[in-house]
Amino acid sequence: MEHKHTKSLEEVHSSIDTSKQKSKLRKLLAFMGPAYLISVGYMDPGNWATDIAGGSQFGYQLIWVLLMSNIIALLLQSLSVRLGIVRGRDLAQACRETYPKSINYILYFLTEIAIIATDLAEVVGMAIGLKLLFKIPLIWGVVITFSDTLILMFLMNKGMRKMEAFILSLVGVIGMAFFVEIFFAQPDVTEIAKGFIPNLPNSTALYIAIGIIGATVMPHNLYLHSSLVQTRKFSRTRLKVSEALRFNFFDSAIALNMAFFVNAGILILAAATFYKAGMFNVSEIQDAYKFLEPMLGTQWAALLFAVALIAAGQSSTLTGTLAGQIVMEGFINFRIHPWARRMITRTLAIIPAVFVLIYYGESYTGKLLVLSQVVLSLQLGFAVIPLIHFVSDKKAMGQFAIKPVVKILSWLVAAVIVGLNLQLVIDEIQSWLKSSGNPWIIFLVVIPIVLFLLFVLVYLVVIPILKQAKDKEMEFIHRTISINPDIEKPLYKKVVVALDFSKADEAVIQHALATAGNSAEYMFLHIVESATALVFGDETDDLETSSDDKLLQAYAHGLKEKGYRIETRIGNGTPKNVIPTISEEYNAELLVMGAHGHGWFRDFLFGTTIESVRHKVKIPVLIVRNN
Repeated sequence: MEHKHTKSLEEVHSSIDTSKQKSKLRKLLAFMGPAYLISVGYMDPGNWATDIAGGSQFGYQLIWVLLMSNIIALLLQSLSVRLGIVRGRDLAQACRETYPKSINYILYFLTEIAIIATDLAEVVGMAIGLKLLFKIPLIWGVVITFSDTLILMFLMNKGMRKMEAFILSLVGVIGMAFFVEIFFAQPDVTEIAKGFIPNLPNSTALYIAIGIIGATVMPHNLYLHSSLVQTRKFSRTRLKVSEALRFNFFDSAIALNMAFFVNAGILILAAATFYKAGMFNVSEIQDAYKFLEPMLGTQWAALLFAVALIAAGQSSTLTGTLAGQIVMEGFINFRIHPWARRMITRTLAIIPAVFVLIYYGESYTGKLLVLSQVVLSLQLGFAVIPLIHFVSDKKAMGQFAIKPVVKILSWLVAAVIVGLNLQLVIDEIQSWLKSSGNPWIIFLVVIPIVLFLLFVLVYLVVIPILKQAKDKEMEFIHRTISINPDIEKPLYKKVVVALDFSKADEAVIQHALATAGNSAEYMFLHIVESATALVFGDETDDLETSSDDKLLQAYAHGLKEKGYRIETRIGNGTPKNVIPTISEEYNAELLVMGAHGHGWFRDFLFGTTIESVRHKVKIPVLIVRNN
């Protein structure tokens, strides 16, 4: 299927010319920027909630999870950069060009959920920050967050460099605030070092660890980064592409390590204050703010905490808007104004935030933030798996396809992410079954959804592999076959015509007769699939079998009068097994079948007779589709 290619973030695509810079340092500075927009997603308010929960409950023990998440993030973001620079596609566009429309709609829906979950964390985080600094009620703080649309429009009109500078200044505010906080807290350096040893004390630690991974490695950032790197203009030579990849890797390494130190700072702060004081259940950002001043002995601790929180929320919300625009245009080729896109995402994020505030109160906002990050982690596999396939494809990436070592590491990361998420889902379902008064709802709704999403994940893993294998087979055939223009037309003496009494039958018979002519012998074959036929096979003698036999003979009668040699045969059982068996018994030289026209979903429900038959017979198969 061909797709019309449109530029990702067209208004800023190739808007920064890097070719004018002569020195290595100036070129590096010209390429630097996209990763800083990405890094803010790694230190948004959702990270704060998971880091505070981890530090207060388990001290320094989960620092290794932050380090692992940062390494994973650097690997995956480098793959995203490679896709954008080499192929000139963002991840959503590459999915649209590769997968069927039905799969793309599923991926789009899941990605939108991830973006809404991200925005939910930003809404709650900014509202909390406004309340802490200005005593504004959370409900009003949530409403005020609509105003960031104006900031986004202003920055987009000023160009990409201005937006990057604004984001970098906010990142600087966050980093400086926590540097001072750590200075006040004076953490135990020896315990920090022990925290780099992998350890998960219990299932709660696993839940928080998955939340940290979801908060750190955010799926929407993979879509965003593959687009933002295309804002740089450079020559498309092999040397210049290699140079762009190298400079962008430096950009990512610096920006993501900065994000790691911020996240580690939050966790260390929580461990050095709350965990040390025996306050193991501090997961609410408001509680952290309230306790910091008396525990650290200075009002600056709480003030800096609130300022950094607002900076984190504001910076993250801008990049979330860009990601939303990218996935909407990339997956479904639908474009709207950024401010309208922002309003849609923000409205969908505000609804659950307002619901929790009204019905459960402000004390549940911390749990809402952690949940939003777990939701993000659950979406990761659906972004990571396609990304690895795309950058591994030598046909599309050429010499820039990832090397075997990187490929193995990438698949190990994907396996870890999916494995942890599966464990979390299983644990949660078991917990719901034990505590639920109506477990049948879980069996009828939750489990089928989980199984369907698992099927989609398997599809994403397997289909590109099968496609590549088929492409290699076709390349081999094209290399070794020489076509003789004087080759004689094949003469088929015995032809099986499989009929299913559908609208396709007429076209099937016409193609069979046109292919083999009136010198061939034909067998008109119909398979009865009734329950009786499936059990008793050829011994079946029910009403359906006899009526189908009469109809099949009626098909053949008129053609026999015109001189065609036709016999009829009724088979009983499963078509994909019976058709090959009867064709072999008949010594057929050609099999003609009608295509049902199912899409992948209906194939999953009804089966794929043609594919099964085609692989079981050793003769040519002519597949006729009735248009």
